[in-house]
Amino acid sequence: MLFKQDNKLVYAYDAEKLWIEPWGPNALRIRATKVRSMPSEDWALQPPTTTTEPAQIDISPDSSVPSSITNGKIKAVLSNRGKLTISNSKGDLLLEEYTRNRRDPLDPKCSAIEVEAREFKPRPGGGADYHLTMRFEGSSVNHSGPAEKLFGMGQYQQPFFDLKGADLELAHRNSQASVPFLLSSRGYGLLWNNPAVGRAVLGKNIMSFEAYATDVLDYWVVAGDTPAQIVEAYAEATGKVPMMPEFGLGFWQCKLRYQSQEELLEVAREYKRRALPLDLIVVDFFHWPLQGEWKFDPAYWPDPDAMVKELRDMKVELMVSIWPTVDKRSENYEEMVERGLLVRVDRGLRIVMDFQGETVHFDATNPEAQKYIWDKAKQNYYSKGIKTFWLDEAEPEYSVYDFDNYRYHRGSNLRIGNIYPVEYSRAFYEGLKSEGHKDIVNLVRCAWAGSQRYGALVWSGDVASSWSSFRNQLAAGLHMGISGLPWWTTDIGGFHGGNPDDEAFRELFVRWFQWGAFCPVFRLHGDREPRQPQQGTTGGATCRSGAPNEVWSYGPRVYDICKKYMGLREELRSYTRGLMEDAHQKGSPVMRPLFYEFPEDPRCWKTGEQYMFGAKYLCCPVLRPGLARLRVYLPGGAKWTALEGAAEFEGGQTVEVDCPLDYMPVFVRDCRPVFSP
Repeated sequence: MLFKQDNKLVYAYDAEKLWIEPWGPNALRIRATKVRSMPSEDWALQPPTTTTEPAQIDISPDSSVPSSITNGKIKAVLSNRGKLTISNSKGDLLLEEYTRNRRDPLDPKCSAIEVEAREFKPRPGGGADYHLTMRFEGSSVNHSGPAEKLFGMGQYQQPFFDLKGADLELAHRNSQASVPFLLSSRGYGLLWNNPAVGRAVLGKNIMSFEAYATDVLDYWVVAGDTPAQIVEAYAEATGKVPMMPEFGLGFWQCKLRYQSQEELLEVAREYKRRALPLDLIVVDFFHWPLQGEWKFDPAYWPDPDAMVKELRDMKVELMVSIWPTVDKRSENYEEMVERGLLVRVDRGLRIVMDFQGETVHFDATNPEAQKYIWDKAKQNYYSKGIKTFWLDEAEPEYSVYDFDNYRYHRGSNLRIGNIYPVEYSRAFYEGLKSEGHKDIVNLVRCAWAGSQRYGALVWSGDVASSWSSFRNQLAAGLHMGISGLPWWTTDIGGFHGGNPDDEAFRELFVRWFQWGAFCPVFRLHGDREPRQPQQGTTGGATCRSGAPNEVWSYGPRVYDICKKYMGLREELRSYTRGLMEDAHQKGSPVMRPLFYEFPEDPRCWKTGEQYMFGAKYLCCPVLRPGLARLRVYLPGGAKWTALEGAAEFEGGQTVEVDCPLDYMPVFVRDCRPVFSP
């Protein structure tokens, strides 16, 4: 059965119902289910914010002629046997379902293999849950021209720029954030709008998306003439970041971990004594007595009000770490169990993490739990003038990632688990909004589609202090920007290890720091070696800190380079503010692959070790040790001037430039330099 219902094209066959409807300009939302009625959750999507013309729906009385729905630049064609193809207004095929069956003997791909495009496989004992697989034809089928290239999908610890051929877990882990929005070089964007744990295989022959437990197929697809059009349409559909507050534009200081109030204040004072720009400093984890007691431990932080006031007088913002874990010994545990505010397990002991105690996470999908944790933060932090939070462990991290064992207020982890970091960010965003704040930013260790609208600044987690890890973070940042998360950063120098006295690590640190000055947020963090002695015996004291991690901790030569790039970041403040306005208003990424600005240059779709910081600055990080010269590609259609030295180049060529330790090559598009060292 094919028919029109409201503004939807509907297909029904046996137990399956398929809806295709417009969802914003040039976009369609496709849903299918085999349960009694179509599930109503919108997940990452928001209701369309702009009024568009009704879709053009054509249903032919001739069963041999397919039906179609057209919304602006996008058109979906549905055969009378239920096979779907999607094209743009030029007639270019964008997506075609992969079916290999004999339902339609006139289909050129009629086959005895019996593989469905939309496969709902019942889960034994799963009630209404299915193991869902959605299959599309690979890029080499029915396409001409250059091979398809794919970008986005969130943050994975790998160096690949083009994701075609990648096999990606649709699940969160520490340093992995699944944000399943895909941008294709063929001119479409696709959001897999399902928070279930699953898998995406972006293969040459088949592109597939899986949800291990769900009752609905739900994806959103948009056609656009440029990457910017596609990403901006996606931002319109899923939400945009607030405006970045002014303190987000400068330098942030952090380490694992300041163990006392006096230690933190002395670091801030030293930055001011040295006349170094400092916008924010962080109180990291275990400043509390026990996990699940969201407050300062008075043994080490005796007067937080005075600390906040002194920092505010220095024009330094204070951020505090929040963990979602609740220790069984904590003062809040019994109440939270009684009120149903904690994550549950389907088997075994109710211990989901065993770091510094036996703990369970608060259930961020429960609105009552969101209110509970915000009320604690409001009482113990916000009341003291703290208005920005570090929402750590946001995946949430488990000691064992048995995704099928955890159960939330809104369903099993397998079914809805990827929504957890969105709801975690939402708890603090809505709490701050209720207090009258608009420019809200919280540092979060994970995200899913839609997290950005709740002020989520994502960082790439606990990554290694190594050159290969450094390379991975560049790929992660570019893909996250395409995935709709324009606020993103890393631990400069990596998190795990690195000795500030080691010359080899100092080189890596310098190159990471230089790159950090051209990241959306410029933040220093890390767990350095050797470990510091334990201070005290109570509360979080057993969580020892790492070695000093301030810019003067790495010797005079490194210090001078850091000081130079901190000054450069200050010189760029008004420019960076403009990038944040673009992110807020249009959803534009701050870090942009070259093709975002130069889509007509084929080389820009292949070049993943350079990027644009906004529309103006071409950044060329030095990603390997011992380099004194670097080959860089200058995109065509522009003239380029070296940020330092003022050498001028025509675009469309590869040049070799010097990159001594104190210099990361940066080029300015069509204008003179704005900074001289």
